[in-house]
Amino acid sequence: MSPKTTARAAVKTRTAKRPVAKTPRTAKTAASVTKPKTAKQPVAGKPPPAKSVTAVKPKRAAKSAAPRTLEEFMTQALVMEVEAGQRYAELADAMETHNNREVAALFRKMADIEGKHAQQIMAEMGWTTMPGPRPGMVFPEGFEAPETTPGDEVHYLMQPYHALELALANEQRAERFFGQLARAATTASVRKAALELQAEEREHVELVRAWMKKLPKPDADWANDPDPPVYTD
Repeated sequence: MSPKTTARAAVKTRTAKRPVAKTPRTAKTAASVTKPKTAKQPVAGKPPPAKSVTAVKPKRAAKSAAPRTLEEFMTQALVMEVEAGQRYAELADAMETHNNREVAALFRKMADIEGKHAQQIMAEMGWTTMPGPRPGMVFPEGFEAPETTPGDEVHYLMQPYHALELALANEQRAERFFGQLARAATTASVRKAALELQAEEREHVELVRAWMKKLPKPDADWANDPDPPVYTD
């Protein structure tokens, strides 16, 4: 083969290789644009700053928002009882929807108990109508009142023992809350009332524990549903 022929062959070989080299680069570029991970990266970076803000703000507000008068304090206590009763009633309705009537009846009973506590506060204060919540009312352990059951802790197959576990956690939070208010109180009347309510909540804790001892603990597979509900839009 002559030198010219060899040179032409080399040129042809190089020319033939160029499209082959370009194809993988183009495919990689397209793949990197359409990857779902690339689109999610900015979203994944957002939660940390939001979490740090919500974790700090309630703590600062709780320290500076202690009730200054007995009326302010009892208003806050009344709001706690009313909201707790409303949440128990909502959970009772939800359990009835799922035909879990035993737990629904227990939640309904808890709602009645909280309602009686609210009536007792109003009678002690001589109130005939529900006072509005005082400005700046916050709670140190979250955005809801200490005795309000978190909705995401409820399961449609839960048993009465589970319901009492939630009630126990509520009473324990309330007991801690009134203890914190007693320590933060700047007047003797508020401190005295906070200590009295803390003692009441401590009694409620023991009552719920005694109630739980009368109920059997659920089996390990209590959440297994052979015919689970189907949710549609």
